[in-house]
Amino acid sequence: MINLERFPSDFIWGTAISSFQTEGYSTANGAGRSIWDDFVLRNGKIKNQDKNGIGCNFYTHYKEDIQILRKLGIRNFRFSIAWPRIYPNGYGHVNHPGLDFYKRLIDECLENGIRPWVTLYHWDLPSALEKKGGWTNRTIINWFREYVLTIAMHLGDRVKDWIVLNEPVAFTGAGYFLGLHAPGRMGMGNFIPAMHHVALCQAEGARLLRSEFKDAHIGTTFSMSHIESVSENVADIMAAEKVHALLNRLFLEPSLGLGYPIKTLPFLQKVESYMHAGDEKKLEFDFDFIGIQNYTREIVGSQWYTPYLQARIIPAKLRNVPLTAMDWEICPTALFNVLKFAANYEKVKNIIVTENGAAFIEPQPFSGEADGTRIEFLKQNIYQMRKALSETEKIKGYFVWSLLDNFEWAEGFKPRFGLVHVDFETQKRSIKHSGYWYRKFIMEQMANIEVPI
Repeated sequence: MINLERFPSDFIWGTAISSFQTEGYSTANGAGRSIWDDFVLRNGKIKNQDKNGIGCNFYTHYKEDIQILRKLGIRNFRFSIAWPRIYPNGYGHVNHPGLDFYKRLIDECLENGIRPWVTLYHWDLPSALEKKGGWTNRTIINWFREYVLTIAMHLGDRVKDWIVLNEPVAFTGAGYFLGLHAPGRMGMGNFIPAMHHVALCQAEGARLLRSEFKDAHIGTTFSMSHIESVSENVADIMAAEKVHALLNRLFLEPSLGLGYPIKTLPFLQKVESYMHAGDEKKLEFDFDFIGIQNYTREIVGSQWYTPYLQARIIPAKLRNVPLTAMDWEICPTALFNVLKFAANYEKVKNIIVTENGAAFIEPQPFSGEADGTRIEFLKQNIYQMRKALSETEKIKGYFVWSLLDNFEWAEGFKPRFGLVHVDFETQKRSIKHSGYWYRKFIMEQMANIEVPI
């Protein structure tokens, strides 16, 4: 049993979902298609040929799900807005039924004492914009401005907590370099312009929110994995430093005014072809907080013939370590390490763990089995977060990924991250043992009780 000191009384405890993974009915009531609506139709891109369909049908079940949050005592709820619900064509014509859905969702949260944390972009770019080049087209800065201003105008009176982007290195790397995620593009010629325009939008979206709402609480999120070299060999250490720069520094450092990590990653010099006068300053924004999203660590070795990095990530399934259903190593100390890494930046004011959780293959149909492995994962990760908090006061909150079992992108429906089981055929919700454990933990924290974990 791990004994933890109590967390601060104002520490934020929450859970999260995203629009495309949970809402379903992507084109209902005048909404447009997203790049993920298109991507799931491409043969071989999604495991088991899964199609998102109605997903968790959060679009019509949101009131029931808010009541589940209330029952679990979770008072902070992070969700995203689907850009094509608001702008079916990416810009121009506003789809007011889409706005009305999010107004109802936010009002339902507020009426039940739940604080909404709104993510502006969680990977579902309007297909119409991808046809114009998507994130590789610099005009997307103007399209994103229009989208953000519309959201601020219509929802800003209801929302204080904002997240601009979700995991930019993930959606640019997997979507515009490796082709593993939507829109399925590949190559450095796509990645570099997409990277730069996303980084500009990361800061520009925040500036627009600040200009409209001086007291808004504004952040953005970064996926971070703790990186270790496979040996003390100099080549392996250098390879690990490159992977660390790519996965953990690439979008954080420009936002802090430090520029891209070109010294460690010389191939990033290609970005100069896409830089305009003043861009260096436009990349920077003084965020109120940054969101850290951690699931694992990576072990890296050198590999001279790998383009750009001369590095290889050694798959966890080859290392004889415990795995999740995503084939990620279960390594709670990774969270401690990435939190300490981020906190060491002087300009990082506050940190919130905006995603942390684990997916497992669970018996179906659901019959109330205890998901003890997930509970242990949460216990150990919260313990590591508490250790980090004892060394830096910057850590302010923690969101479990996720509230609901959902569509896990290219992995389809099989891996389940949820505190709540979803029967995708009947849409029945069932709270898992991990959900009840999280409720007990939060209640004990709120009651000022020192909690054994």
